[in-house]
Amino acid sequence: MTSDSTDLLGFERVLIERGEVVVGIDEVGRGALAGPLTVGAVVLGDIRTVPEGLNDSKQITPRRRQGLVVPLREWADGWALAEASPEEIDAWGLRTALAVAATRALDRLRVRPTYALLDGDFNLLSAPMALGVADLPVPELRYATMAHESLVRGDARCATIAAASVLAKVDRDAFMVGLDPRLPVYRWESNKGYGSREHLEALAVHGPSEWHRRSWSLPALRSLAS
Repeated sequence: MTSDSTDLLGFERVLIERGEVVVGIDEVGRGALAGPLTVGAVVLGDIRTVPEGLNDSKQITPRRRQGLVVPLREWADGWALAEASPEEIDAWGLRTALAVAATRALDRLRVRPTYALLDGDFNLLSAPMALGVADLPVPELRYATMAHESLVRGDARCATIAAASVLAKVDRDAFMVGLDPRLPVYRWESNKGYGSREHLEALAVHGPSEWHRRSWSLPALRSLAS
């Protein structure tokens, strides 16, 4: 499926015209050292004007992202957010944790989509060889075979994916800012759990917290700050 690069609703339009209920799915926090992985899902069942200023969340200022939250919620036929915790990422690996978080987001939707538009170059609703540890089994990935298309840079090309990206980023950023007073040495208010210099320096001095992904070779990362 192709779309005019200037038309954020190009992918959705083709699908909706053939009777699909479309969900756009994107994640934030995949590359962070600390905090949850958050997945957003936004459903559209008919074509309507995209809220002004919608784009890939990384290309929008924090103030503009916040200002888009209410318009996007009103624009969508349904939306949901879900997370995978650092403990789950450590137990299952990132790919499986991503699929679990996406499954949770779809479960929370009040509208049932029939077709998914996914950011990236793989099916984030499935995970090959999804194995958990004995005390943390992997939930069923119920949407692994859902009809879908994976779109590289989908958050810049597709309205529902872009909307999912914005809602997920605003939510996750607010969560990390809320954690900052409890563990101020890591400066999560400014870096949101990503590997900034100040974050790496704090890891070198204080080691990882309960919110860090301990399977991510944190000792090696701490050495980068030295």
